[in-house]
Amino acid sequence: MSTATSELPLLPSAVAEPAPTLRRAARPAPADSPARPSAAASSAHPRRDPLRTAARLSPLLGLLVSVGLVWWGIESGVLSSLESLRAYITSLGPWGPIAFTVLTIALVVFPVIPGGLTVIAAPVMFGAVEGIALAYVAVCIGLLLNFTIGRHVGLGVLERMFSPRTIDKYLGWTRGPRFTRTFAAVITVPIAPDDLLGYLAGTTKMRWRTYAAIVLLCKPWSLMLYGLGVSALLLRILPW
Repeated sequence: MSTATSELPLLPSAVAEPAPTLRRAARPAPADSPARPSAAASSAHPRRDPLRTAARLSPLLGLLVSVGLVWWGIESGVLSSLESLRAYITSLGPWGPIAFTVLTIALVVFPVIPGGLTVIAAPVMFGAVEGIALAYVAVCIGLLLNFTIGRHVGLGVLERMFSPRTIDKYLGWTRGPRFTRTFAAVITVPIAPDDLLGYLAGTTKMRWRTYAAIVLLCKPWSLMLYGLGVSALLLRILPW
């Protein structure tokens, strides 16, 4: 009698299991090795913004420069009397009005010190008519530049130049449906923040020609009220 041999099925216990993989235990970092800062820790200390820092320090810089100029004027005798001041301005020739115009434009675009100080000084240094005319040209050029800068850079750079509270104060107002009329009314007020309003107007849908017409037509009234009025008051107070 012949016997047939058949293959027996493998039992589960007989299946070869893979050998367990040995994992190396993480070695503790040495006590003297510096710990790497985490993402949360690095975000808690953001990098300082150079533009924001410069904007915050600019009023202090402007104050120091102003004090230095006044001290130089007193020591040199230029500010000893009104006649000596105007004589010094006359001795500069055409460079006096040019320097004043460039300085006023720079103070409108970069408000290191309030640009209204040069508007007050213009009638004192150059006389009522010539002083207001120079201030008008310089301020209008500066405001037109502010609109152009605001149109091209947007709110990103403006939020770094001015405080967030100031931006939020006027931003909702600029988005109103009657912003053009309100802007025309406010630009005639002597104490209005012209530099900031010019920047913010550039971020709106206002047209360039509309903005230019408002500035050119409305700005002379505030310059005459503010420049002539305050300068006349100072000439009565100062011992000149």
